[in-house]
This record gives sequence, C-alpha cells and structure tokens, in this order.
Amino acid sequence: MVLIFKVLLVFMLIFIIFNLARAMFEMVKNDGSDTETENDEEQSKDNKPMSYYLGRRVFLSALAVILMIVALLSGFLEPNVRPY
Repeated sequence: MVLIFKVLLVFMLIFIIFNLARAMFEMVKNDGSDTETENDEEQSKDNKPMSYYLGRRVFLSALAVILMIVALLSGFLEPNVRPY
C-alpha cells in the first residue's frame, strides 16, 4: 500500500512538471493575435491561458504536500531518521 502511495506521488510530480512545461509553451507561443478572423476565434476558445496550467500546478503541489503531511502524521509513512 505504501508503494502505491509513493507511485501516486511520483505521478503527481511528473504531472506537475508537465503542467509547468505546458505553461511555458503557452507563454512563448506566437498565436498571431494581431489579426482576428473567425478561425482565430475558434482556436482561442480551445486555448487555455498560461495561468490555467500554473494554477493547476500550484494546486497539485499543495495537494502533494498535504498528502505527505497527512501520511506522516497518521503513521502511514515513516521518515528516515538517519539519512546517511
């Protein structure tokens, strides 16, 4: 069960990094917003702003920290007393 929890945390961290990368691509992409046509309006509905991905990353980071604290306080995970 502990292994499943750790794997879940690793997947959350990978998804956090993925959202950070998506925010970077949204920040640097050139969408040609100086000329608006009907096609541009349809594409802008599908595109999400950079803050969407950053907000999701912050939420997942906070969730990961809260899950680790709850697991440590409940005794589900045991901290390494001697890390060397």
